[in-house]
Amino acid sequence: MIGGNEKSVVIIGSGFAAYQLVKSIRRANQQQAIIVITGGNGDDYVKPELSHVFSKKLTAQDMVKQSGAEFAAEYNITLMNHTRVDGINRTEKTVSCQGIDIAYDNLVLATGAQSFVPFVDGDAANDIITLNSLDEYQQSQDKLVAAKSVLVVGAGLVGTEIAMDLAIADYKVILSDRADALLPSLLPEFVSSQLYQTMRRQGVELQLGNELSCMTKIDSGIAVSFKNGHTAKVDSVVCAAGLKPNTALASQAGLVVNRGIVVDKQLSTNDPHIFAIGDCAEIDGKHLAFLQPIILSANTLAKTLTGAVSEVMFPAMLVKVKTPLFPIQLSGNTAASDANWQVELTTSGMTAKAYDSAEQLIGFVVTQANMPEAFKLLRLLPKVMN
Repeated sequence: MIGGNEKSVVIIGSGFAAYQLVKSIRRANQQQAIIVITGGNGDDYVKPELSHVFSKKLTAQDMVKQSGAEFAAEYNITLMNHTRVDGINRTEKTVSCQGIDIAYDNLVLATGAQSFVPFVDGDAANDIITLNSLDEYQQSQDKLVAAKSVLVVGAGLVGTEIAMDLAIADYKVILSDRADALLPSLLPEFVSSQLYQTMRRQGVELQLGNELSCMTKIDSGIAVSFKNGHTAKVDSVVCAAGLKPNTALASQAGLVVNRGIVVDKQLSTNDPHIFAIGDCAEIDGKHLAFLQPIILSANTLAKTLTGAVSEVMFPAMLVKVKTPLFPIQLSGNTAASDANWQVELTTSGMTAKAYDSAEQLIGFVVTQANMPEAFKLLRLLPKVMN
């Protein structure tokens, strides 16, 4: 038994959410016993950099800020890396790991999410690459460095960022999505169309309103075909079609799971001694897979775990679309079909403001040289967003 007589906080996972929580706890309490359990090596890295590894020519090792051992030493935690969690015993308040029981006073699930990969026919379907973690990039980096042409499946935030980065790095790129527009859940059509034109000018082939149906191995790479009959040859296929929260451990323990692990504004599950944070969590019905909500969640949960029970509140937050050839920042409700838009367009950029029927500002999008206006507009949005 590990941690038997200590009031330990045990964290499962070592991604951005887990390590933000460690840092937040340490700002409040230097003595709190913390045990981090992870299946990986526990290295600390900047996950958003995965969208720019090609143009910056970054290896997986280049992205490591601190090794797991260095992080553990700096923040005075017990790191159990390369360790599989087999189950949670809520009655005994223990976590079982490969024959070892770890006792917890409070347990935090920071198990993250895995890339959603749609079903594809063909003998090359198992060659689909995902880039949702440093480990995944490390496994595929040699193949991607050697490639000259790449199909990116998924034209949401991450897929579009990766496709542009590949194009900047002189890869031949195809970007596909079943949706008819780029970033349809974030951008109004009149902004998405400008991003579309920028991608086209950079040489990206856009297969929107279309789905990958088959991948076949050929001598010169992979033959891909789409549902509309279009065919192409590429060296690699990268899927960024969305995320599926990792909820299996929570389900096995009898915790309430919907799309993610269901938690309230205290980040608490239906067990008062088990919490969830980050990409695996569904907070008050919302799955917020962005950095700022995770930082706010970590700050809130750290207070609760160190004796000052708190609730997370999400103000209007900026989302930065890391597409350097057409940079975008946005906040609020920018995909509402009934929004009234006021658009100011110049040769150097766009400022678009969304209003509701009561003429209340509910969101905005700024592009290119108008990016500095984002912080001023952010202050005009409601303090707490629905």
